Amino acid sequence: MSNKYRTHVCNELNISHTGQTVTVSGWVNRRRDHGELIFIDLRDRDGLLQIVFNPQVTPEAHKIAEQVRSEYVIKVSGEISKRPEGMENPNISTGEIELIVKEAEILNASKPMPLPLSDDAEADESVRLKYRYLDLRRPRMQRNMMLRHRVVKYMRDFLDARGFLEIETPILLKSTPEGARDYLVPSRLYPGKFYALPQSPQQLKQLLMVSGYEKYFQIARCFRDEDQRADRQPEFTQLDIEMSFVEEEDILELMESLFTSMMEEIKPEIEITKPFPRLSYTDSMARYGNDKPDLRFGLELADISDLVANSEFGVFKNAIEYGGIVKGFAAPGCASYSRKQQDKLVEFVRIRGARGLVTIALEGEAKQSVDDLTLEQVRSQATKFFTIDQVKAFAKRMGAKVGDILLICADQEDIVNTSLSQLRVEMGQRLGLADPNRMVFAFIQNYPLFEWNPDRNGWDSMHHPFTAPHEDDMQFLNIGDLDKVKAKHYDFVCNGYELSSGSIRIHDSQLQLKIFQLLGYPEGEIRELFSHLLEALEYGAPPHGGIAPGIDRFLMLLAGEENIREVIAFPKTKTAMDLMTNSPNVVSEDQLTDLHIRIEE
Repeated sequence: MSNKYRTHVCNELNISHTGQTVTVSGWVNRRRDHGELIFIDLRDRDGLLQIVFNPQVTPEAHKIAEQVRSEYVIKVSGEISKRPEGMENPNISTGEIELIVKEAEILNASKPMPLPLSDDAEADESVRLKYRYLDLRRPRMQRNMMLRHRVVKYMRDFLDARGFLEIETPILLKSTPEGARDYLVPSRLYPGKFYALPQSPQQLKQLLMVSGYEKYFQIARCFRDEDQRADRQPEFTQLDIEMSFVEEEDILELMESLFTSMMEEIKPEIEITKPFPRLSYTDSMARYGNDKPDLRFGLELADISDLVANSEFGVFKNAIEYGGIVKGFAAPGCASYSRKQQDKLVEFVRIRGARGLVTIALEGEAKQSVDDLTLEQVRSQATKFFTIDQVKAFAKRMGAKVGDILLICADQEDIVNTSLSQLRVEMGQRLGLADPNRMVFAFIQNYPLFEWNPDRNGWDSMHHPFTAPHEDDMQFLNIGDLDKVKAKHYDFVCNGYELSSGSIRIHDSQLQLKIFQLLGYPEGEIRELFSHLLEALEYGAPPHGGIAPGIDRFLMLLAGEENIREVIAFPKTKTAMDLMTNSPNVVSEDQLTDLHIRIEE
């Protein structure tokens, strides 16, 4: 591109352009006044270029350079010159050259920045979000946005090459139960009625399969009114995929092919595990305490309930008597932990709902066999309740070595799994076991179709009500043993995060109706909420299934960020506020009147 503002972007220029006259425009990244000579690092989206103002060459341009300050937008023209010997900058692609300015123009001045723009400078996040349009100038943020572009483009190209059609679905929809609160939009034309912003295009993509499109995808905007955290936003983006005439294996193979090839092209420096590991839901919960395990390291949990079933230790005995479990894992090389360090681990699990944590340190040299362990080497407040043979059994079950510490929790199963799974991740980070340059993708399969909800004394869908049950478990569905029914549901996980959920869908209208009934929906509500889907399934609906990887969460991992807000151009805060535009905000009485809404204090 060549126009009055530029003949080149900064990064295009190199030693081969020496002697050429060029025009560049951009922001003043850094200004250095060396008396007669003024040096400016000019920045555009593509890179940096050093430009030099010499009063002996062009006095007029030098006078302009004296006025220029950080983040001014300027245009300069001049001759590309090789930098003097020893003055090269190997850290930038234009480090061998500089531009000797002959003409200069200030295109726009800038007020002093309310936040630092260099990557190595800290800035309060609230200030960053208030001035997001400035924060996005930071090199790190620009790298993240460019990475986002490349990832989305790769996804589009990959699926297009495999015969998928990109089809947009509506943003204004009907509110139906999908697991989180809907964002509602009042209708002016139909007083008292509301649209809902889509939590996902779930029913719409199923209807597209009924329509015969067979392979659909969309870079879909989704909305959920739920509590925020580091990996959540009220509005987010997912790669939505649906396919007809497929089985679960077809979808998993597509995902593995997409993410393997994308990682190899876009981030080849990051190590990935091939093929992607696969775990059953039951196995994942047993070994890691959750269904999104970080597989970059071991520290697997082990159930020792059978080993302590007859224990006189009250903590273990009471947990088992009341239907709980006793479970733990070994932290390698941590037998030297002080009492204070161990107390902090106890507090860690208590904050997460557990009553406590039993620690058993196996002191001694790592080369010593666990079989040769003596009671004198065992350091624990619970030592008097166990024989040395019992401690050895615990250690062997957990894969421990001498020099390790056993971390054991006894409580209800969900509490034990939650607290120990988080403690496992904490220890993995502390011990440097979670390699930041490695991403381990995995599939979790064979989820239960239903989960019991004690608050409403009824069954909920583990995933969503459109998920198909395994054919082998239809017998349990028919006799009402819902806790035994497995789903054709699979999750795609990486480094301790769920990237997506997917499933083979129900394509039979009568089976779909039965699932709604088992979930306790009244007949009238079924007709009101789902009549369009049930009717569509009666018109030759093909077998179909899909998946929807979250793009924002994946990018957070890919960019090495700890917060999803760092890979979204204009995110909300933890409290779902937009500090830049100060929204949500009040609206006028006239607008409320048009919508037939009255705000009551």
